Amino acid sequence: MDYKKAGVDIEAGYKSVELMKEHIKKTMRPEVLTNIGGFSGAFSIEKLKSMEHPVLVSGTDGVGTKIKLAFIMDKHDTIGIDCVAMCVNDIACAGGEPLFFLDYIACGKNYPEKIASIVSGVAEGCAQSGAALIGGETAEHPGMMPEEEYDLAGFAVGVVDEKDLITGKDIKPGDTIIGIASSGVHSNGFSLVRKVFDMTRSSLETYYEELGKTLGEALLAPTRIYVKALRSIKEAGVTIKGCSHITGGGFQENVPRMLPEGITAVVKKDSYEVPAIFKLLAKKGGIEENMMYNTYNMGIGMMLVVDSADADKTIEALAGAGETAYVIGETKAGEKGVEIC
Repeated sequence: MDYKKAGVDIEAGYKSVELMKEHIKKTMRPEVLTNIGGFSGAFSIEKLKSMEHPVLVSGTDGVGTKIKLAFIMDKHDTIGIDCVAMCVNDIACAGGEPLFFLDYIACGKNYPEKIASIVSGVAEGCAQSGAALIGGETAEHPGMMPEEEYDLAGFAVGVVDEKDLITGKDIKPGDTIIGIASSGVHSNGFSLVRKVFDMTRSSLETYYEELGKTLGEALLAPTRIYVKALRSIKEAGVTIKGCSHITGGGFQENVPRMLPEGITAVVKKDSYEVPAIFKLLAKKGGIEENMMYNTYNMGIGMMLVVDSADADKTIEALAGAGETAYVIGETKAGEKGVEIC
């Protein structure tokens, strides 16, 4: 008897690390002081000395049951983008710049090529956000997970000068709410998605005219990363007063998180076109509109509050960064919360 016969292949682990190194290289920053394969990742904070009061911000998350679609489609090279996005978008909401990222993959069996494909997506997400992938862990769990399955989670650390923290405290009535378009369902609400649609290869490969692509392509579209978009607003000289990453809980749960007491966010549904995937999901599942807005991003992956005088400049900066953005509402005096009308 040996470890491999018990279900853990150490040699496969070594091969996985070698295969993923080519993807990790493109995420490197000058501050990274260690190579992949060590016991820890080291990151210099020398540059933080240029800030008046540097503050570390962190985020951790997974991909949820969206990962089930990757299993069915046998497509593993984008799910890592989702994992990174869920962490770094939260850091960006605080005004932070992501510095580095670590991933954790738990699998029933280590298939090196599959693990490397997953990590290629993680590396792509890191490249999009400017974070260095400085370490991670791949753990085989024979007997706990089916051999073909895995789970993915991540952890990111960023930095922001304390004076630039986005806290929502300066939001006042009459400020403008701007929505930045999502790339689709992102990484939340997939337990409901999997109840509405048949989770089979043939179902996910079905082409829908209204989507302009297959159902699987629409649902697996990776979560959009907004780090560089928010940076473009700052570089345009605009102060972001409040920021909300629209994740699990949709508008109802996430929008109030950026608001101070005594402020209501009024979001106008007809201010932008809700993407076809959400219309199809609601129709096929018989899901009430309120539940849709309480579960999904409905085409808005990030919401910002800016002074009304800065609205046009913000939209222009976002367009220059390659983002589609809309003025979708305003703030008013009232109970802390969101009105969707």
